[in-house]
Amino acid sequence: MQQHTIAAEISQTGVGLHSGVNTQVRILPAEVGSGRYFVRVDLPDSPIIPAQVAAVSQTVLSTQLGKGVASVRTVEHLLASLVGMGVDNARIEIDGSEVPLMDGSAKVWTESIAQVGLRSQSVAEDKPPLAIQDPIWIYEGDTFVAAIPAPETRFSYGIDFELPAIGNQWHSWSPRFEKENSYADFAIEIAPARTFGLLHQIEHLQKSGLIKGGSLENALVCGPDGWLNPPLRFANEPVRHKILDLVGDLSLVGNIPRAHFLAYKASHNLHIQLAQRILDSRL
Repeated sequence: MQQHTIAAEISQTGVGLHSGVNTQVRILPAEVGSGRYFVRVDLPDSPIIPAQVAAVSQTVLSTQLGKGVASVRTVEHLLASLVGMGVDNARIEIDGSEVPLMDGSAKVWTESIAQVGLRSQSVAEDKPPLAIQDPIWIYEGDTFVAAIPAPETRFSYGIDFELPAIGNQWHSWSPRFEKENSYADFAIEIAPARTFGLLHQIEHLQKSGLIKGGSLENALVCGPDGWLNPPLRFANEPVRHKILDLVGDLSLVGNIPRAHFLAYKASHNLHIQLAQRILDSRL
């Protein structure tokens, strides 16, 4: 049984989607068993915020983690990249309250991880892979998220929008596992999918103090006449991005268990509820 950390430091700078503030992120190798965690280096005593379900403090249009007075927002894309690339342990230093959005996807993060590579770490205790034993379903109106026992890990997601350019989309993805427990095709099939927004909602969100850093360079925007900033990287890029968000949110469990994860019109809030139920089922 082995864990993995990154082999060298990664550094990226960019603007936060909701804050509109530029921040720098440094991802550093971390000790075996330490997990993935954030460090607010801009605050006194550099408080640590663990990337765990218990640290979730908000789920409005992104996932926010917090501990005490320290918080960090929009963590899902970076965390999805780490778990998708097989990084168990990572120290994520950040000098602000929001992870940079980069191009709206996880592409920059996965490419950076691939460039530096991974370092193996021995683990004394050999634990079998976790698996969902009984179905877990969470409903909210006509939306839902679920974890169903399955012989292999699979993610299936559905979305439905009135705008014709999006409409009803489904995507199902079964990651191929490599020996370091990374998702071999995550960087190709899921990571490049960018976040998206609806043109008629932008003004309201901005007046609500959100998406201050959003632009046509870091988010797809859809209106009644189609996409404002084509071309898309995939014909169904929006729903693939929802899988990206789900992977990032489920990473807060630690090692994502083997199951078929199924979601329809879900949100970060429902993702986190599922993650908590998965943890509760282990007790």
